[in-house]
Amino acid sequence: MNTLPIFEVTPKAPSNGCVIWLHGLGASNRDFVDALPYLKLPSHLAIHFIFPQAPDISVTINQGYVMPAWYDILDIKIERTVDSAQLIASAAAIEKIITQQINNGIKPERVILAGFSQGGAVAIQTALSTRYTLGGLAVLSSYLALPAAFNAPNPAHKIPVLIQHGTQDDVVPATLGEKAATEFRHHGFNVQWQTFAMAHQVNLASLEALGYWLSRVLAV
Repeated sequence: MNTLPIFEVTPKAPSNGCVIWLHGLGASNRDFVDALPYLKLPSHLAIHFIFPQAPDISVTINQGYVMPAWYDILDIKIERTVDSAQLIASAAAIEKIITQQINNGIKPERVILAGFSQGGAVAIQTALSTRYTLGGLAVLSSYLALPAAFNAPNPAHKIPVLIQHGTQDDVVPATLGEKAATEFRHHGFNVQWQTFAMAHQVNLASLEALGYWLSRVLAV
C-alpha cells in the first residue's frame, strides 16, 4: 500500500504526543475532526492528531461498490470474514505514519492509536504487529478481525487499551467489542471496557471518557 493521505490537527505549542485516529468503512478522514473539542483535553498536553484516509477499494458485502475501506469484508456474519492480506497491508501503512512521527521527535510511548469500526480493527492489528512500544490503543465500536495477531512477537504488549461500544449498535454488535476486550485481558493487557447508550457511533459521553483516558495515558 502506498503512503496514505492524512489530515492533521496540530497544537499551538510544540507537540509532545500524537494520536493517529482511523475512520470507519466508507467514511472520511475528516469524520472525527469536529469531535476533538468534546475530548476536553488539557492544552498543556499539546497533542498532534493525525487522521489517515483509507484507499478506495471494492467491498464485497456492499455489492462490490468502491468506497474508502481499510480492507475488504467478504462476509457480514457475526465473526466476519475479512481480506487478511489487505488488513495487514493497512496496518503496515499505519506503521509508516508512526515511524514518521518518531523520526519527527515524538517518542513511541507518546503515540496513541485510535480507530472507529473498521478503523479500530486496523488499529488493533497495528498495535499487535508494530515493532514499537506505543503509548496506548483506543478501539471504538470495533472488533478483533485477526485473533492470530496475538501470536506475533511484539514489544508493544501490555500497553493500555480502551475499548468502547454502544449497547444499541446494530452494525457491530457489542458482543464483538466485549470479546476483543476479553482476548486482550487474556493476553495480559490493561483493558478498560466501556459501554454507552448509543448505536454505531460516538456520543458526548464516550468522547469525554476517551478524552479522560487520553489525558491519563499521555500525562506529562
